[in-house]
Amino acid sequence: MGDVMRNSEFKKRLAAARPRLYRTALVWTHNRDMAEDLVQETSTKALEKSRQLRDIGALNAWLFRIMINNWRDYLRRNPATEDIDDHEACTYHTPETNNTRLETIQSVRSAVMQLPDAFKQTLMLVDLEEFSYIETAKILNIPVGTVMSRLSRARSRLRDQLAKEMSPPVGAQQPLRRIK
Repeated sequence: MGDVMRNSEFKKRLAAARPRLYRTALVWTHNRDMAEDLVQETSTKALEKSRQLRDIGALNAWLFRIMINNWRDYLRRNPATEDIDDHEACTYHTPETNNTRLETIQSVRSAVMQLPDAFKQTLMLVDLEEFSYIETAKILNIPVGTVMSRLSRARSRLRDQLAKEMSPPVGAQQPLRRIK
């Protein structure tokens, strides 16, 4: 009876983790279909190897570890030969395209897409998926210090890129200030 209960709990948690996996896979792949395939492959492998998971509380980190390994396998089998500029960034269409909030979100997405994969993966796992540094290190199979340095460099690059995009162009007229 214990295995049946554990299996049921495992499947529920796996289904609950799917949106997080997809969101991260979409950032990594820049392609909705490929992200869905990556999540599906991750889910399939997780179900096949569910007995290897000793602590159900560590399921999320375990799933992301499987997904990063699947992604690395894909990249090894299909070396990048396309220019990143040939791919469109994922955008969500809304009627309020001039809305400042949406423009900011797009600027951040664009800046994240320009990061090297190692930085992007670390940033996504820590800042978006809220994994600890130790969990991220285990998922990516790197030392904790490397997680910290990649995260620092990723944030620094994002800050620099966004500051460059948000600053007014050189020679642009500044609004007049009222002097009393």
